[in-house]
Amino acid sequence: MKIIAVIPARYEASRFPGKLLQNLGEKTVILHTYEATVMTKLFDEVFVVTDSELIFNEISSHKGNVLMSKKHHATGSDRIAEVVKDIDADIIINVQGDEPFVNKELLQQLIHVFKDDINKNIDVASLVFPLQDFDEINNPNNVKVVLDKDNFALYFSRAPIPFARDSKAAKYFQHIGIYAFRKNALLQFANLPIGMLEATEKLENLRFITNGMKVKMLITSHKSIGIDTPQDLEKAQKLLKNLKYES
Repeated sequence: MKIIAVIPARYEASRFPGKLLQNLGEKTVILHTYEATVMTKLFDEVFVVTDSELIFNEISSHKGNVLMSKKHHATGSDRIAEVVKDIDADIIINVQGDEPFVNKELLQQLIHVFKDDINKNIDVASLVFPLQDFDEINNPNNVKVVLDKDNFALYFSRAPIPFARDSKAAKYFQHIGIYAFRKNALLQFANLPIGMLEATEKLENLRFITNGMKVKMLITSHKSIGIDTPQDLEKAQKLLKNLKYES
């Protein structure tokens, strides 16, 4: 089973344009993400795929594997699908370019899902962690997931789902934006039209489940640390300093 990691790296971002080329310590955000992914030593190959010559030059100047895609894609998964169709791989892990603190344990969990899935019942795998803070639950930037009894995704939303008529009964899970795909499932995804739910919530996850694809969610206690705003970058700077201090 050949397993690769692909990091979609779009230059533009609605909340924080150019965030991937912002400095985080002495390196850019995207370079941190790429190097951290390579350092896990979990993958046969690691690629950055981008629409930006600036990002392309940033990775290639550090001798990294980087591929150019066309500029306009609806989602990061669509961007990955464009380039992997000609790459030999069985499983593709989509590592978010704006999550520089790559967690090896989480990636290992995703890989094991497919190694254990002998009957190939799982098309996509991803991760969630429990949410308890009221403000975090109601923050539309935090994507919530409702799971079935076997931890397959029933629905993704920016809204606080499930609605808690009795707050004591509610459990909330936040999606971590790392995906693992079977190659054929990813290529199928890219050929499907964007439906009403995906267009409404602006969540690519909904294209999978509205088309009957099985999305397995792994529950973890590890929080993802993404950079969506300048404030997130400030938090990441502090975290990086603390990690260096601890090491």
